[in-house]
Amino acid sequence: MSVFFKASELVEFAIQIEKNGEAFYLAVSKKTESQEIKETFIYLAQEEVMHRKTYEELLKTVENYQPKEIYPEEYFLYLKAYADQHIFVKNNEIEEKASKVKSNVEAIDIALGFEKDSILFYLEMRNFVSDSEKPIIDKIIEEERKHYVKLTEVKKVISEN
Repeated sequence: MSVFFKASELVEFAIQIEKNGEAFYLAVSKKTESQEIKETFIYLAQEEVMHRKTYEELLKTVENYQPKEIYPEEYFLYLKAYADQHIFVKNNEIEEKASKVKSNVEAIDIALGFEKDSILFYLEMRNFVSDSEKPIIDKIIEEERKHYVKLTEVKKVISEN
């Protein structure tokens, strides 16, 4: 299979996805009336911040990629738009999406869907980086899987209350 992406591009995706996730969790935390649930969503937002910082550090270790197209900024805008549309909603839609959440379990279910979509996205994109860079993408997938497990645990606690 041909190499179409560099790991640095996918790490940039990961950073944007974490920013979007943080914004979603904070928006949901503002909507809930339960202090315990509010703290849970703030915790989830902080988890996204930690992931983002991990990816920012990871980005410093990978080769920077500049596409050979005439308009490289359009190429990266395309990639960002893809991540925004397929993983977390665009920044201007986050508040709207959060305001439509009817329950804390529904918010967790939405978050689980986002995390699952991210894992599937990175698994797919892994096929388009060189073999030498696959471990970098594997690190991102591992982090996202950990977050999925944490969300599952949070859902179990919320469902029991």
